[in-house]
Amino acid sequence: MLDATDRKPKRVRKELALIQLLPNALTLGAICAGLTAVRLAAIGSFQVAVALIILACVLDGLDGRLARALNSESLMGAELDSLADFLNFGVAPAIILYFWALLPTEDVGWAAALVYTLCCVLRLARFNVGMKSEDGNDKNFFQGVPSPAGALLVLGPLFLAHAVPKFPAIPPIAVAGYMALIGALMVSRLPSFSLKSTKIYADHAPYVLMAAAASLAALAVIPWITLTIFDALYLASLVFAFRASRALPVDADD
Repeated sequence: MLDATDRKPKRVRKELALIQLLPNALTLGAICAGLTAVRLAAIGSFQVAVALIILACVLDGLDGRLARALNSESLMGAELDSLADFLNFGVAPAIILYFWALLPTEDVGWAAALVYTLCCVLRLARFNVGMKSEDGNDKNFFQGVPSPAGALLVLGPLFLAHAVPKFPAIPPIAVAGYMALIGALMVSRLPSFSLKSTKIYADHAPYVLMAAAASLAALAVIPWITLTIFDALYLASLVFAFRASRALPVDADD
C-alpha cells in the first residue's frame, strides 16, 4: 500500500463564472461574422458582407473592454483577438474587394489583395510585440493605421460606388493601387489618433453623445454616404495626427 505521503496531491480546480467567457464568445462571434462576409462576397452579396465587417469592428471594440471590466483577461483571449483581427480586417476586406472589383485584373488584383493582407498581419505582429515590450505603445497615437480602421478605409471605393450610383466606375487597377496604399499606411510609422486616452470636459459630454447618436442614425438611414464620409474624415485626421505628434516635446533621453 502507498503511504499517505506518497499520494499525489489533489488538483485544485479553478472556478470560473460563465459571464467571464462572454468576451471570448464575442471574439468568436466576430470570427463567424468575418468568415460569413467572405462567403457572401463570393456570391455577390456585398452589402451584407460589409455589414458583417462593421459588426466585426463593433465586437472587436467590445470584447477587450468587457474582458477588462469582468477581470477575465487572459493570454488565450489576447491570441484569439489578434487572430480575429487578421481574419476580419486583413483577409475578409481583401476578398470582398477582389470579388467586387478586381476579378477582371486577375493576377494584378490578387497581388494587391495579398499585399494588403500581408501588411495587415505585419501591422498586427508589430502591435503585439509593442504591447509586450517595456515601452509599450504611445497612449495618444498608434504607429500606422489600426487594422479595423484599415478595413473600413480599404472598402472606401465600394462605399463610394454605392453612395453615388452615378459616380464614374472606378477602374479595377485604381482599386488595386488604393488597396496597396492602405496596406502601406497600416505598416507605416505614420501616427494616427488613439481614442483610448482621449478626454473631454464633462460639460461637453451631452454634445458628444448627441454627435454619436446622429452618426448612428445616419449610418442606419444613409449607410453608404455615412461610411464614405467617415473614411474621408479619418484620412483627414491622419494629417492632424502627424502635426500633433510633431508638436509634442522630445524626450531629453532620446
